[in-house]
Order: sequence, then structure tokens, then C-alpha cells
Amino acid sequence: MHYKAPFWLPGGHLQTIWASRISRQQHGHNIIYARQRVYTPDEDFVDIDWVHAPAKQAGPKQKTHNFLLVLFHGLEGSSQGHYALAFAQAAQAKGWSYAVPHFRGCSGSINLAPRAYHSGDVAEIDWMLNQIKSQHTGPIMAVGISLGGNALMKWAGELGQEACKTLQAIASISAPLDLWKSGMHLGKGFNRYVYTAMFLKTMKQKALLKHQQYPKLFNLQKVLSAQTLYEFDNAFTAPLHGFDNTQDYWRRASAIYKLANIKVPALLVNARNDPFIPRDSLPKPEQLGPSMDVYQPDTGGHVGFPAGKKGSTSLPEQVLAWLSLKSC
Repeated sequence: MHYKAPFWLPGGHLQTIWASRISRQQHGHNIIYARQRVYTPDEDFVDIDWVHAPAKQAGPKQKTHNFLLVLFHGLEGSSQGHYALAFAQAAQAKGWSYAVPHFRGCSGSINLAPRAYHSGDVAEIDWMLNQIKSQHTGPIMAVGISLGGNALMKWAGELGQEACKTLQAIASISAPLDLWKSGMHLGKGFNRYVYTAMFLKTMKQKALLKHQQYPKLFNLQKVLSAQTLYEFDNAFTAPLHGFDNTQDYWRRASAIYKLANIKVPALLVNARNDPFIPRDSLPKPEQLGPSMDVYQPDTGGHVGFPAGKKGSTSLPEQVLAWLSLKSC
């Protein structure tokens, strides 16, 4: 794999913000999703956005593979995020089907159960994948973005060899695999006043809606007064999902402690100038499983990786090429 940011877009912050705010306008013009609402065992729902590939015709001696790419979005993300649309385009160009299952409350409708979503929800990842697998007969690959990447890698680490029964290969992009170090990093300086403030704006809005559904579920004033993700998770995410506090949540939900047990082929992509993820939190070789590849370019920002010169191969295209060559 190879990535280098354009010379006119220096630094991790610019590469992150450009991709999120500017380059998203270049994606998605030809992406038309079909939404499916799937009901959960706890009387809630998950919305899955699909792009179905055209049916392939095979001759009597030919074998066709209907590949499916599943993308797990990041914190407060959706199928409309710039990275989701970029991967949709890359999948469409290869003739693959594509699916984006939304974490609870992220599809545009507030979910019904007394819960939301969190960074290490292995049970939710497993349930979503089983729902998708029941509808698809060909090989399935998965990509996780940021929070979704951590959750996907934790799922693979906890399942070990069993993950190969569901997925052919997986990849994470800009995943905060050590949630404690990344969470604390986002609570400082520029990160706190720009990125954290952006996340908290929509997270607090959703918390207000959840409080209307369940007025006694959490302390609303503590949630609304939160100025960092640490404070928000302490008041909302941790108590709603069975954690003692933020420290307990971030420790137990971090995928970095499970990487060595991953058996499905896995790719970790982290830019070394990612403003969300400090370099010292990136996994060391001894923390990795034998089936894992790591790519850490010097540039790219957080889920940025803006395109360089016209005609160059995009990062999503490179990731799909890697996935298509791997199998348990």
C-alpha cells in the first residue's frame, strides 16, 4: 500500500478537515442506498443501507463471486459520511455489493431501547454481521472506521478462529485501538475545542431525546454540562451500557488488548499524524496477531487520506484490493 498527502495540504488537522468538509462533495453522486430496518431481540431496530451489485451471469463452467463489503461507521457517523461514500464508490467500481449497518441512533431516527452504542460493542457487531450474512451467499469482508474499526477488531479478537466463519478478511481505518490514550488526547487543546465540541453537539442532542424516552435513565444535567468525551462517557455511555465509569469503559472496550488473538486476515491503517490518535498508542509488533498487516503512513490525518494527483489509486481502492486477496 502507498499513501502520501498532497503537498498543498500539510498537517494532520488540514488533512482531516479537508476530507470531512470538502472532499465529501466529490463522493456519493452516484450512490443510491436501499434502506432495510431490522428489528433486534430487545425490541429495538437497526437500519442497514445497501447498495446491491448487479446480478452476475456465469457460464456452465464459470464460477462467480458476489463479494460484499460491510462498513462499520465511526462516532456519530452514518452511511452519508465522506468515508462511507468513498468506500461505496470503490465497492461499486469493483462490482461488489455494499452494506452500512448503523449503530443505534445514528441512522437519522432515535432508537427505542434504553441504550445507545459504544466503542467495544462486540455483541452488536456480531448480531449485525449475522443479520447481513443471512442475506448474502458470497464472500463477505468488513471495514471499520474509527470507533467502528475498534469495535470490529475487538470482535475479531474475541472470536478468534470463529470469525472466519463469518468474514473473509477485515480492515480498520484510523481506529483508536487504545481508547484511554485517544480519549484523553481528544480532551486537550485544539482537539477539545474543535473535534470534541463537534461530537458533543450531536451526542447531547441524542441524549436529550433518550431522556425524553427514559427520564430516570441517567443524570441529564451531568450529560449537558460535559465538556469532554471523558465527562460525557462518564455520565451517559458508561452507565447505559453496564460500565462502572469512563475508565472502566475505555479499558474494557479497547481492541488493543485483543489484537494478538485475531485469526481472520486483518489490516490496520493509521496515519502517524492523526490528530485524534497519539503515536504512542499505536500497537507494537508484539501486540499483533500473526494474520495482521499494519500500514502507518506519515500523512493522512484522521479518516482523511485526501486524494493526491488525478488518477492515483485512492486509499479505499487499495484497501479493497488488499481484502480481495485475503481469506482465512
